[in-house]
Amino acid sequence: MVPYHEDSSTADRDRHMLRISKLTDYGTVILACLAQQPDRMLTATEVAERTKVGLPTVSKLLKKLQRAGLVASTRGSHGGYQLACPASEITAARILDVLEGPFALTECSGEHSNCGIAGSCRVGHTWQRVNAAIRRALTDITLAQLSGMERSTVTSVPLTRIGRATHE
Repeated sequence: MVPYHEDSSTADRDRHMLRISKLTDYGTVILACLAQQPDRMLTATEVAERTKVGLPTVSKLLKKLQRAGLVASTRGSHGGYQLACPASEITAARILDVLEGPFALTECSGEHSNCGIAGSCRVGHTWQRVNAAIRRALTDITLAQLSGMERSTVTSVPLTRIGRATHE
């Protein structure tokens, strides 16, 4: 997630609120590509060609994903990359943790909170509940679902319904 900065313009903040970075988006596309052929090693060049993501970016992300244990690599003429475990065992939460760092909506929502007003804050507990709900949703979605290999069992709620519910 792109961090909020107090000196950001309103347009800048609105554009970045709760949005994954382009590298995380590309990383997810790369993982989905590997998920489509779980029994085959793909070279970085093949992944770049299939995903239309530039080879330098693909190489950088594959290395990061390999270091985090999501991707396995083999060297040599028949080497390449493949998922280190089944796509059904890799959650969206894990992908975000690897590529973005731990998810936290607010300072008090993170594991290592350092909020200066925690003692007098009346909204922190509710933000922590919201953060936990988002984390659960990210944990419920797998790479298999993200890549279209498996149907999602998560029920989506139309945004119009959410908007009305908050104003009733």
